[in-house]
Amino acid sequence: MRYERAVRVAHFSDLHLLDLTGAVPGRLFNKRFTGWVNLRLHREHKHKPEPVRLGAQSLRGLDIDHVVVTGDVSNLALEREFDLARELFEQDMGLSPDQISVVPGNHDAYTRGAVRSRRFLQWFQPYTSSDLDVGGDQQFPFVRLRGPIALIGLSTAVARPPLVAAGELGKRQLERLARVLEHPEVRKRTPVFLQHHPPLGPDKLVDFVLKGLWDAKAELAVLDELPHGVVLHGHNHERTWREHRTRGGSLDVLGATSASLLHEHERRVAGFNVYDFADDGRLEAVETHRFDPPSRTFAAAPLARS
Repeated sequence: MRYERAVRVAHFSDLHLLDLTGAVPGRLFNKRFTGWVNLRLHREHKHKPEPVRLGAQSLRGLDIDHVVVTGDVSNLALEREFDLARELFEQDMGLSPDQISVVPGNHDAYTRGAVRSRRFLQWFQPYTSSDLDVGGDQQFPFVRLRGPIALIGLSTAVARPPLVAAGELGKRQLERLARVLEHPEVRKRTPVFLQHHPPLGPDKLVDFVLKGLWDAKAELAVLDELPHGVVLHGHNHERTWREHRTRGGSLDVLGATSASLLHEHERRVAGFNVYDFADDGRLEAVETHRFDPPSRTFAAAPLARS
């Protein structure tokens, strides 16, 4: 089936916006303490807000129809960090909530208190609204129908012990996902899944336990009958384009790097991806926009398959 026009999607991930206002020292006596130590020793020297802001502003000249953000908008799931993300969406991107879809990452569920209070949804409910009633009172998955594609937002964010960044969808969310895929409005479009943790890898057991998607096999089983589809993720801080064969066809699995990461390697340096979907839902082109620190600009280039 063809629609009136193609769709252009920008993909940001792992913003890692940091603001410790009101958190030092009282709110650091939990898992945040190890995160704070990591920030002091390592992360604060690599993740900077400037490329995130400049990248968001650069969207204005790219004819973007929709922006997806696949998690870790914050560092420690603090209120002020979520405020910064909202300000980025509203002021720098200058787009309305129906033009931006956001799912949480493990840093957005950094503590059990943040999860219990549903803090992420308190701040980003407008960016997770659904065009379809998928049943139940849970927020995920949500579905947003945009021309020839169906954006399906999933949450892999789970509060874990210190030094564990693994994700999980959970049985109930996977059951709802299976129902979503049977909906006629989804079946006639290309499904585009938004999630923080990738469904593929890592290969080493210890890495999988510490930072993988624990029920990735169960998710891929739900997707196994799809003739085509696209999975957009973050978490690994690397631009990747992999293919996963399903029983019905194949999935394009695309990762975006951290939008804030200053790194010497072109596959990891800060930036975002842009995807062009044809009017029949086919993924037509994949482009990366890489940050160049000296010029404070972004260089566009095609993304090769991994």
